[in-house]
Amino acid sequence: MSGAAPAVVVPPLCELGLVDLAAAIAAREVSCREVARAHLEHADAVNPTVNALIARRDADDVLADADARDAELARGEHRGPLHGVPQALKDLAEAAGQPFTAGSPVFAARVGVTDAPHVARMRAAGAVFVGRTNTPELGLGSQTHNPVWGTTRNPYDRARTVGGSSGGAAAALATRMLPAADGSDYMGSLRNPAAWANVYGLRPSRGRVPGTPGFVAQLGEAGPMARTVTDLAALFGVMTAGGPVGPLDRADPLDLADLRPADPAGLRVGWLGDLGGRLATEPGLLALARGPVDVLAGLGAVVEDVVPAFDLDRLWDAFLVWRWWNSVEMAPLVADPDLRAQLKPELVWEIEHGTELSARQVSWAAGVRAEWWAAVVGLFERFDVLLAPATQVHPFPAEVSWPAEIAGRPMDTYHRWMETVMPWSMAGVPVLGMPAGFTADGLPVGVQLIGPPGGDRRVLEVALTHEAATDWSARRPPLLTPAATATAPPPRGAPAPRPPRPPRGPS
Repeated sequence: MSGAAPAVVVPPLCELGLVDLAAAIAAREVSCREVARAHLEHADAVNPTVNALIARRDADDVLADADARDAELARGEHRGPLHGVPQALKDLAEAAGQPFTAGSPVFAARVGVTDAPHVARMRAAGAVFVGRTNTPELGLGSQTHNPVWGTTRNPYDRARTVGGSSGGAAAALATRMLPAADGSDYMGSLRNPAAWANVYGLRPSRGRVPGTPGFVAQLGEAGPMARTVTDLAALFGVMTAGGPVGPLDRADPLDLADLRPADPAGLRVGWLGDLGGRLATEPGLLALARGPVDVLAGLGAVVEDVVPAFDLDRLWDAFLVWRWWNSVEMAPLVADPDLRAQLKPELVWEIEHGTELSARQVSWAAGVRAEWWAAVVGLFERFDVLLAPATQVHPFPAEVSWPAEIAGRPMDTYHRWMETVMPWSMAGVPVLGMPAGFTADGLPVGVQLIGPPGGDRRVLEVALTHEAATDWSARRPPLLTPAATATAPPPRGAPAPRPPRPPRGPS
């Protein structure tokens, strides 16, 4: 498939981010029905080229929900920051009454029976759900393709992948089909697609977004994605609202009031790079990924290259054990020959290793993880934030499942090419994926902004500082009309443009 496509004109309402759109709705400068209709029509025009939105709801049902939100406003009722805002949930998050396939033939007919905790918060805040966003089969692989819904393509080059597993969300954001989106991250699934779609993604501190069901699944975190840091923080506030629901959820409230850019003067920044040559990287990528470090240094930050004093081979081995252990709950899928035949080989590999683990191995991996956490705490005695590449390669062809080698170095597992994200998943610290620039041929590059345990606000503040000093997030995919001819969103605080009102009555 060619990467070229006719440019799509974006409706003015779809140019608005979450905060501006929600403000216009709350002020009744635009109706929820108008917002929903604009997003539905825009998705009709652009989604067939990227396949980001899946299981789209019937337009009449979406408009009926939007009408209900309008009726609430007419009664003086405002649900919250997402009132009337179109949203599509990642197909790994359960939502009552919505398809819940996880991209797997095994679950192709499954429908959610309850809301995941962050979904319940989004629903309570007034979101109007328009469908789902695509993901790899059962979330594995950082490449969004599956046998149920197909491949999600990169808006900056449709011949290439947009990454994963929150690839559908990232592509929907980049193409303005959504003003913000939920995602989740086990091994870079909020960071890798953010990097390749030129958007932001936040993997929160361990337990910051309520939802972990028990003591086993400790590496996966739900988090927000958006085109700006302000919108990212707004959705994050919704997802973190309310108290803990699981044994490992954080009980301390997150204060995002008066979020402001961090003062860069004297900010202590550690640049991790390729971890002293450990990580294979595509030629030229490191220099581009270092861009935000140089931006912060130019603003007065104190920058130092750093390699953690830790045995990273041990950490990788512990990560494998932890990941295999987390897969054991899916062992019945492998035990049934008919179901096993429908699974991707990488998942079978994970499950089979998990069922072979001993208690001693799991205990060892838990100990290594605890040692690594202590080492990371020590790093943040020297640094305020750390930065690292969000990926080790640029977006690769959409038909390729995963890179078999990088710069001549073979990858020994299907996920080794994403090792750059692994240490911070294991540490449970907040990591914000943000734009870092573009290659000569127009492909986005991203970086990880890493904070200390519980430092979610800190990474948001530093990201605001970087965002204000750059214009990367304003750069648009060639799939959309160029910025010079596109209808720009109004300045923050200005009235939202009001398109012609549709006829009253049934749609």
